[in-house]
Amino acid sequence: MTTKPKARKFRIRRTIPTPNGAASQQAETARAADQGSEAPADQTAPHVHAPQAHEGEVSSAREMASAQSIDEIRKEGLTGRQLRMARRMAQKYGLAPTSDFDAVRLLRAKGVDPFQRANILELVAPGGGGTGNGGTGNTQTGVTPESDTPKVQLPQTVPAGQQNLPTTNQLSPADRRAHEIQEIQRDIAKRRRRRLLLLLTRLSAFVFLPTLIAGYYFYAVATPMYSTKSEFLILTADGGGGAGGAAAGLFSGTAFATGQDSIATQSYLESKDAMLRLDQDVGFRDHFSQDWIDPLQRLDEDASNEAAYKLYKKYVKLGYDPTEGVIRMELSTADPETSARFSEKLLDYAEERVDHLSQEKRQDAVKTASASLEDAKDERRAAQERLVALQEGTLLDPEGEIASIRSLINSVELQLQEKQLALNTQLNNQRPNSAKVAALRSEIEVLTEEFDKQSARLNEATEGSASLASQAAEIQMAQADLATADMVLQSALESKRQSEIEANKQVRYLTVSVKPVASQDPSYPRSFENTILAFLIFSGIYLMISLTASILREQVSS
Repeated sequence: MTTKPKARKFRIRRTIPTPNGAASQQAETARAADQGSEAPADQTAPHVHAPQAHEGEVSSAREMASAQSIDEIRKEGLTGRQLRMARRMAQKYGLAPTSDFDAVRLLRAKGVDPFQRANILELVAPGGGGTGNGGTGNTQTGVTPESDTPKVQLPQTVPAGQQNLPTTNQLSPADRRAHEIQEIQRDIAKRRRRRLLLLLTRLSAFVFLPTLIAGYYFYAVATPMYSTKSEFLILTADGGGGAGGAAAGLFSGTAFATGQDSIATQSYLESKDAMLRLDQDVGFRDHFSQDWIDPLQRLDEDASNEAAYKLYKKYVKLGYDPTEGVIRMELSTADPETSARFSEKLLDYAEERVDHLSQEKRQDAVKTASASLEDAKDERRAAQERLVALQEGTLLDPEGEIASIRSLINSVELQLQEKQLALNTQLNNQRPNSAKVAALRSEIEVLTEEFDKQSARLNEATEGSASLASQAAEIQMAQADLATADMVLQSALESKRQSEIEANKQVRYLTVSVKPVASQDPSYPRSFENTILAFLIFSGIYLMISLTASILREQVSS
């Protein structure tokens, strides 16, 4: 048998059109039939009979059923890669499909799943019985298509000398689907277990372990602290009557009357000044620097005042209730007796501060009255000194001197009038007595000189001194000024006395309602509450970090 007719038949068969682009498959089938024409009849009969089943023009019931099955396969939504794999599998088993979907139908009709992993590996495994030339095999050698050596067109994944035959256990599509679902479920469960293990690891590292360390510290390491509680309030004296007392009595007896003093006292007890006084008096730093206190609560021996003040604010807690006016103080130390002693000392400091504040208020209230009183005293002293100076420079009693001079002038004036009448009487006589007339005239002259002299003493100033009238007027003015100064001094004294009374009404008193008593059981640390709080804090930190990392990862991946 020559090759020329075979080539001629091969060329003729290649020009025959087939549906769905299957001309190459028909040509391969025809060439295999031509090559196997000289073979025995039992070897070529199956290959000749297979293509002749598709040459009729009248569609039989079998073809209609195959068309319906192809439509069903088309509705499955198979990908192009799966269809190509089905065609290659059909070629391996010596089938002649007219299309990719027909290849799937023929394989399923034969009981072979083209998408099973074992069957897919048969396409690339050496010695797998497939042909790389259409899957029909070499009929001249008398070997069937199942025993032909495949032409490997894909990279080999197994050694060349090792056989990797497909399994003989063929599963139905439902069993295979259930098996694949089980594999997916196992993979999902495995990934869930892995993620859960990672989550537990992270929680153990960032939440459980720090919480365990914090709980160990609170239960076994932390030094117990004994707290002493006390309460005190600031009261004011009862107000008096009058308009001012009524206005001031609106808030008397309430917390608003002493609110500012209470706040000032609380601020002083929380200040560094109070801490330094407490350290100087009872040794605050020495107590918290002892070796048996745990390192987290211990104060270094060479610690600064700022570090000691930070510890002071931690263990000395004060709170003011404005509705009741009560200041509550809680002081914690490592020894109950020391805690009570520190509390009593701080109460003494508070009482001193309240007394100092009330003293300043009293001084402010009477300061103006005291200044007015001092001015009145100075004015009265000046008036008194002026009166004394006038009295020392002149007669002691100018009024009496003036009265005596005036009486003397009256007496001289009466005598002068008498002598003038007697002289006139003598002159009226025809022959007056010249001796009597001369005597009367001499007396009248003496009396006139005396009258002028006394009048001059009363009204005219002499050398180095004023007249008696001027001196009397000055002394009267000095006496009036002295009387005025006495009245002003008396008013200033009364005003000061009233101011002192009002100031005494503003006196503040510190009353201790709850005295500090040493406790028998430690108040701190609260181990269970602190451990739960530490757990919540670490959990919150871990949650915030996890959310932040997830958001950043999502932003970066998008």
